[in-house]
Amino acid sequence: MSKDSSRPSESLPFAEISVLGSLSVEFNGQSIVPTAGKPRQLLALLALRCGRVVQVPTLMEEVWGEDIPRSGMTTLQTYVLHLRRLIVEALPEGSERTPKDLLATRFNGYQLSVKPKSFDLIEFESLAGSGDNALERGDAEAASKYLHQALELWRGPALMDVPVGRVLSMELMGLNEVRMRVLEQRILADLWLGKSASLVPELRKLVEQHPLHEKLAACLMIAHQRSGSGWRALEVFRDLRKALINELGVEPSSRLQSLHQELLSNATDLSLREYVLT
Repeated sequence: MSKDSSRPSESLPFAEISVLGSLSVEFNGQSIVPTAGKPRQLLALLALRCGRVVQVPTLMEEVWGEDIPRSGMTTLQTYVLHLRRLIVEALPEGSERTPKDLLATRFNGYQLSVKPKSFDLIEFESLAGSGDNALERGDAEAASKYLHQALELWRGPALMDVPVGRVLSMELMGLNEVRMRVLEQRILADLWLGKSASLVPELRKLVEQHPLHEKLAACLMIAHQRSGSGWRALEVFRDLRKALINELGVEPSSRLQSLHQELLSNATDLSLREYVLT
């Protein structure tokens, strides 16, 4: 074990990291985010994977894609040196840690080795997990609270001020999918709490943005029906069916068709568990 890796983790400085919006990485309240695009990309990827080694080929793919220059390794090391200089400026005087400790060279890669004092992504995942657990045990009020808090951490699109290459694009795709799932869970919790009428405007906008999304359509259908607008719920199904046939050549799922039949029969007690919770 190297001398650096044997130091106690307690001596690691705290960092404040934000990725759910613009990128922010701070030591002692001072930003280490560079203004240049490619070093910013590098820091963004290291921050997303804070505490884990990011291999050099992965970093080079993110920064240059398939067009890696002959000087790619040297240029990458220059970007790392630039980030380390920013860390030097942010560290308190007399710090036991060096920039090479905090942005460490590890196993043909680099690792941001800090203890996040705050990290909005970790907080988001924790709140989302608490919301999921509350929903599973039938506590819609607690689920709504946790899931609202999780979504409020998003200050805009993730890494909105960072140039994005292949690797970050995949990371952001995954983040956006998780955010959409949390949003669905929050809507379900609010439906469970009887907030149908107040959900209709939000759901209409979401369905317009995602015309092939069956669960959102089902939520809007149920919200309309519970708000006394069953005919609007039928319109939602017709629009969904038309979009699915035109775009994918398929009919709505059997679950959505069953919901449609219940609406046609003027059913008054549509089951959330049957149509959107499973």
